[in-house]
Amino acid sequence: MTIQDDIQASDVGLNQERLDRIATYFAKSYLDSGKLPCMATMVSRNGQIVHEAYRGRDELDGGDPINADTIFRIYSMTKPITSVAAMMLFEEGKIRLDHPVSRYIPEFAETKVWVKGTADSYDTRDPLRPMEVRDLFTHTSGLTYGFLMQHEVDELYRKEKIGRPDETLEEMCVRLAKLPLLFSPGTRWNYSHSIDVLARVVEVASGQTLDAFFEERIFGPLGMVDTGFYVPEEKWPRLMACYARHPVTGKVDLSDGKGAESRAYRTKPPLLNGGGGLVSTLRDYHRFCQMLLHGGSLDGTRILSPKTVEFMRMNHLPENKSIKQMGDKTFSEARMDGNGFGLGGSVTINVAETMSPGSIGTFSWGGLANTFFWIDYEEELIAIQATQMMPSGCYPIRPQFQQLVYAAIDW
Repeated sequence: MTIQDDIQASDVGLNQERLDRIATYFAKSYLDSGKLPCMATMVSRNGQIVHEAYRGRDELDGGDPINADTIFRIYSMTKPITSVAAMMLFEEGKIRLDHPVSRYIPEFAETKVWVKGTADSYDTRDPLRPMEVRDLFTHTSGLTYGFLMQHEVDELYRKEKIGRPDETLEEMCVRLAKLPLLFSPGTRWNYSHSIDVLARVVEVASGQTLDAFFEERIFGPLGMVDTGFYVPEEKWPRLMACYARHPVTGKVDLSDGKGAESRAYRTKPPLLNGGGGLVSTLRDYHRFCQMLLHGGSLDGTRILSPKTVEFMRMNHLPENKSIKQMGDKTFSEARMDGNGFGLGGSVTINVAETMSPGSIGTFSWGGLANTFFWIDYEEELIAIQATQMMPSGCYPIRPQFQQLVYAAIDW
């Protein structure tokens, strides 16, 4: 099933027989064995969707077949959207990349850097330079996530319950600024609450709440009708269940229920999580990707300048370093080898090191429940996949999807 039923894969240089392998592969490898509840995949080239497949059901133990209307928790695929919002304000002169974050959130003027100790007693020092807005985009801020379980600062985040859903972005950022940074801004890469802090910068600079800005400036203009921080009651039946697989035992448990049984998405949350709070459909997210592929414009609506989009998908890590070179053992939603980081997503800088076919400059990112997208500008190609199984990387479905998609290119 495709949106443009009159368009053939061969019209855009793709092989239909090989595209058909995608759904078959995931069904046989993951759905038939019960490893995943479902798999949704989409591929477009030159603006034409030529592969759109929905296999499996919205619950592991039954439920209804998924389809184009199924709503997924996209988690960290929220980050590129927040980054686009910030760059819209950048274009208006309301944000600069070299501004200290404390210009927008004053509490960060006093933030220190961890030296040594335990979560109960530790030493700190002043950072080598203040945290800047660019550090938020690129995860070089020194912030972290509590779930990473790699450092005493992560433990502090868990102890302080950073990111709890009953507080606002403003309240979260005030508390976050009181905790030490892992390192001086700009010296390392670490996946973190950086984009949540950037979301608060968006609110301060725009004078709007994040959800209002998204709806007025991005979702409405792009026709993203099913994307938001919660699911309206009339759409509850379309929100599928989400699961979590234990990394050691492999045991799978329900993380959040389907539709009306969801604990997190039935009403607007106090915390507008700019780093991971959105739900969406493949078709909605494809419209966002199309806007980026087309230089910031879609269907006559301009969101960003082409030069701004070009700037966003450059590697903004110092000395053109990869995530691996700057990130050591930290977690990433994209392969650390061969990928740098742009303004809001990973950027391929060495195709061979990624261990997968692709192109220099490909922009991508994924989400906690194994959603993923990439935009290959050289091939004018967009690919999106989605299921609902945490954590990301519990199965190698992302590189497998990439192998299958690139194998379908004829010219």
